[in-house]
Amino acid sequence: MTAIPLGVPEVPVRPIAERRVSRQIMVGPVAVGGGAPVSVQSMTTTRTSDIGATLQQIAELTASGCQIVRVACPTQDDADALATIARKSQIPVIADIHFQPKYVFAAIEAGCAAVRVNPGNIKQFDDKVKEIARAAKDHGTPIRIGVNAGSLDRRLLQKYGRATPEALVESALWEASLFEEHGFRDVKISVKHNDPVVMVAAYQQLAEQCDYPLHLGVTEAGPAFQGTIKSAVAFGALLSRGIGDTIRVSLSAPPAEEVKVGIQILESLNLRQRRLEIVSCPSCGRAQVDVYKLADEVTAGLEGMEVPLRVAVMGCVVNGPGEAREADLGVASGNGKGQIFVKGEVVKTVPESKIVETLIEEAMKIAEQMEQDGVASGEPAVTVS
Repeated sequence: MTAIPLGVPEVPVRPIAERRVSRQIMVGPVAVGGGAPVSVQSMTTTRTSDIGATLQQIAELTASGCQIVRVACPTQDDADALATIARKSQIPVIADIHFQPKYVFAAIEAGCAAVRVNPGNIKQFDDKVKEIARAAKDHGTPIRIGVNAGSLDRRLLQKYGRATPEALVESALWEASLFEEHGFRDVKISVKHNDPVVMVAAYQQLAEQCDYPLHLGVTEAGPAFQGTIKSAVAFGALLSRGIGDTIRVSLSAPPAEEVKVGIQILESLNLRQRRLEIVSCPSCGRAQVDVYKLADEVTAGLEGMEVPLRVAVMGCVVNGPGEAREADLGVASGNGKGQIFVKGEVVKTVPESKIVETLIEEAMKIAEQMEQDGVASGEPAVTVS
């Protein structure tokens, strides 16, 4: 009798939703909108005027999978550093401008891939739109209109009483219309709020009223745990409706952590090719091994793996064999030993002390075969569920 493989069937990855139709802009070599993959952004925490430190942090962000980076430009010294940073960065650099319109022109002249402006806190911004549009058009520089709840134009605060979704959307569309009057539509928009419910409502309204690409963000989301939850909830709600073209997870944590969370959100929604995924049980009274320790050791041992590989680390005989069989590689543990599954079939049984070592060896064999077969890698991420 011919054995029937019981592994995961090879089926096309389904998108979570049809993407919202939007125009496309180019942020350096990165396409944004118009059906392009959702990109992950972050922002440096260094003083931009410290060119060495800023480039070092950009290099770290690039290594973590960041595709677009934003740098603050509050002073003339920062503006003077932009040309060197934009030239030496491996990923597109967006200059973040507040208060002084002159730095918008400096960023465009410096060759930044895009410029982010916050109309609510740039003095007499509306009066400068014509000049900004002309300069941006001449240099092929996109503009991001970034509206924030914490710095909303006072006229709209007086009208709505607070930063409501309607206020955020009205601000963004008003500024976009001013650029349109001067024939400039190379624009993307963000309407950020620290409350995910308000933020989601604002983006839903905005998506219905324009075709500009949208940059998603929950601003001031908080420390790592809280900010991750708020961002995942908000981004999931929007991306599951096809809304969103770039994302930035705003955490009170090192920027590289923002990128890791952002990438994981996209992978979880099948909006990005997955790499390593660890499926591990939460443990319970049935577990006969220390699942937490086992999952951590396997994750550490496979860190950096670049092929899409699902590894199941299970600690009991109830769900363990089924989950291990469904993964590319898995172990069902119990009674001091572990059954090792590869593509749905048991290949060996090893003592508990050899489980981690064996899983890593088998994972390397599978990865090598995948690479020989030309399986494309995605972006780095580890999921423990």
